[in-house]
This record gives sequence, structure tokens and C-alpha cells, in this order.
Amino acid sequence: MAVTRKNMQPEALAAPVRNGHTLYSHVVAVEGRRLVFVAGQLARDRAGNVVGKGDMRAQIRQVGENIKAALTAAGATLGDIVKTNTYVTDMDEYFRHVDVRMEYFGPALPTSTTVEVRRLAHPDFLVEVEVVAMTG
Repeated sequence: MAVTRKNMQPEALAAPVRNGHTLYSHVVAVEGRRLVFVAGQLARDRAGNVVGKGDMRAQIRQVGENIKAALTAAGATLGDIVKTNTYVTDMDEYFRHVDVRMEYFGPALPTSTTVEVRRLAHPDFLVEVEVVAMTG
């Protein structure tokens, strides 16, 4: 079976652009690949310590690094991501750091859902991201 991936921005849907960045694809259609599911990643270092307490930018970066490590373990890359679910404690603060998010998720332009929540697993965590990726 041929492997295909098609990112789509249907004309009937509003363009997901913020600060000049297309944030995600409305649709990603994939055929002929293995799927990799990565549990929600928080801003923890290898020892489980909180990274960037009170600093959303630092936490987004640590979450991105954790996702990269998880994908590598499964034989996938950031470019293989087709879906992200992001949970943040402050939506406005999160969108101030779109550039960091784009470093990790921009190349794949996955589908994306972002939700503001009252609290994550510990009060020091500000962002959590889970992803679905595809590999050949």
C-alpha cells in the first residue's frame, strides 16, 4: 500500500493563522502508516522535576523536547505528528509563545486542539501536550 499524507485547509473553514503563523491543519489524511500515540507530556526533566516554574515559554520548550524524545523512542520524528491536543492554564499567555510551539509542531502542521483548563496534574504545570504521529 502506498503511503500518503495530505494536509488540508478547506476553503469553507477559517484560516488558523496567528501572528503570521499558520498554526495547524484543519485536516490531515493519512493512509498506509503506523500510528504512534504519545501521552500528555508536561514540563518535567528526566528526574521528574518541574522545568520552568511560572514560565510558560520554558515549559512549552520542555514539553516539545519531551515529545521529541518520546517520538524518537518510537522511531518517529516531530515531522510525523498528525494531531496535537494541548491543555493550558492561560490561553493568552500560551499564544504569546507561538514561535516556540512552531519550532516543534510547525514543520508537520498537524491538526490541533487547544483548551484552557483550570489546573493540570500539579499546580506548577502550565501546559500539557499529547500527540498522534505516523511512521512509515
